[in-house]
Amino acid sequence: MIDLKISNLEAFNKKLKKKLDDNKVKEFVTRGTMMVEATVQSSIKNTGTGKLYQKYNPRVEHRASAPNQPPATDTGFLGQNITMNVDVKANGTVVGQIISAAPYSKHLEFGTVNMTERPFMQPALMKNKRKIQAMFKKGILK
Repeated sequence: MIDLKISNLEAFNKKLKKKLDDNKVKEFVTRGTMMVEATVQSSIKNTGTGKLYQKYNPRVEHRASAPNQPPATDTGFLGQNITMNVDVKANGTVVGQIISAAPYSKHLEFGTVNMTERPFMQPALMKNKRKIQAMFKKGILK
C-alpha cells in the first residue's frame, strides 16, 4: 500500500473531488498499476544468480534465483499468470491490483520452512512508490 502524506486534508478532498469528475484518479491508478506490473514481469525474466540445475528431458540447464532475489524464470508459467486489475468501488475508491495466479506465487514471495523467500511483488511496488507518488502529486494536487 502506498500512503500519501497530506497536510491540508479538506483542501485536498476538494481538489480530489474536482479531479474525480475528470476520471484522473482511475487513470493514475491504472498507470501506477501498469508500472508495478511491468517491474514484476521484468524482475522474474532475469537470469538467476543461485544454484545451477540440470532439469527436464531433454536435459537443460536452469540457474535458480538466490535467496531474497526475484524468482528466475524457468518455464515462464509465473510470468504468464501475472495480471492486473483496476476497479472503482461503489464508494468511489479506486483499487489497483497485481494478481499472480500461479499456485506457488505465495511460496516464492514469502518463502516456506524449506525455502527462503524470492520476493517479486512487494519489491516491484517499493521500486515504483516514489514515481507513483510524484505522478499523483503532479497530476492531482497541482
